[in-house]
Amino acid sequence: MQNIFSGFQATPTHEAVEELLRSPHVRIERIVSNGQASPEGFWYDQDESEWVAVLEGRAAIGFENGEAVELSAGDAITIPAHTRHRVLWTHSEQRTVWLAVFY
Repeated sequence: MQNIFSGFQATPTHEAVEELLRSPHVRIERIVSNGQASPEGFWYDQDESEWVAVLEGRAAIGFENGEAVELSAGDAITIPAHTRHRVLWTHSEQRTVWLAVFY
């Protein structure tokens, strides 16, 4: 048995990423952030679509088209493949726990 909220800690200098499941068509990751953001000028441009949910904490995702989405606990968003995006910020005083499903 595994608890999604325990056993993994992020620090202000280290974001924690753990692959929970991988199959030929799906990958699930748990990401724990503590104030991290994407480096300036960096964009994710993934071959897979991504469904991501914030389970705890808060964060914002920015898109190349200028749109920004703030996420709080319980919020989820689908990011189609090759949609350039970046993490604008994650809460710096409370960990942010993400569940990311790539398909």
